Amino acid sequence: MPRQPIGEKPLTNAERQARYRAARAASLPATRTRRPADHRSRAQRWCDAIAELLALQVDYTAWLDALPDNLQEGATADALREICELDLSELQAVKPPRGFGRD
Repeated sequence: MPRQPIGEKPLTNAERQARYRAARAASLPATRTRRPADHRSRAQRWCDAIAELLALQVDYTAWLDALPDNLQEGATADALREICELDLSELQAVKPPRGFGRD
C-alpha cells in the first residue's frame, strides 16, 4: 500500500531529493526502521523449531495431567491427548541438508 502524500499532491523526485538534502544539512537524524535480521541458518532454525515443539508438547502434557476429572472427557482433553500422542522423534531424526558451505 503506497504512502499517503504529505501535502495536497505527491512530491516530485526533485522536491523529495531537496527535502532530503535539507534535512541532511540541518543534521536531523534519519529515522529508519528495520526488522531485526534472523541470522540463523535454516538448519539451526529447524533445530530450534523442533526444540520448541518438544517444549510445547511437555507443557501440554502437564496441562492434560492438571485437568480436573470432570474435564477429562471434553474436547479440550481430547485435543491435548492428540498433541501428547504425536511422535516427534521422527522430526528429531531428520537432519536438514547443509547448504553450499554456509552451514
